[in-house]
Amino acid sequence: MKTMLSSMKKRKFDIPEETVLIFEHIVQAYEGGECEAEFLKAMETHLTREQRFRLCEENGACNGAGHDKERKAFALEHAEKPLAERLALFAKAFGRNAVLNGDGTITVTFAYTHGYYKHAPKGTFAFPGSVEAYFERCAGGRLYELQKALGVKLKIKSVDLSPLGESVTNPVVFTFEPAE
Repeated sequence: MKTMLSSMKKRKFDIPEETVLIFEHIVQAYEGGECEAEFLKAMETHLTREQRFRLCEENGACNGAGHDKERKAFALEHAEKPLAERLALFAKAFGRNAVLNGDGTITVTFAYTHGYYKHAPKGTFAFPGSVEAYFERCAGGRLYELQKALGVKLKIKSVDLSPLGESVTNPVVFTFEPAE
């Protein structure tokens, strides 16, 4: 959360100093998972969705995670192919359900088999922090891997969490759009 806090201090995110102080207090007062849970709750309470998306684009969860060599190799191997073909190959190679839509956006449906709910009772979601902010950070991770593997610049357009109310086995839907 310290990296996210450092980003919040940058002018480009336009987060008021009094709001940043709330997050500084959380980082100083809590540790580990409790810090993350409080930080994510505060993000949902004190930041706009747009601010959260921009922060998650820069500091998404699972960035890198040891697969950058494969992503870069994939990008080099398929650089000359059209985006739709690269995306189809990416989905197959990396086991992602990713689709290029007619409007130029990319939709990724992602069923989570890891994360905070892995110890929750089967079919439930027992996350102590903000579910919305947690999955926005995950969208940042998916964004990171798409950009590395496809060689494109994207930004988060939406994160659809509605299926989570029914079951954690349902996919979360991330939509990304080309960055200007």
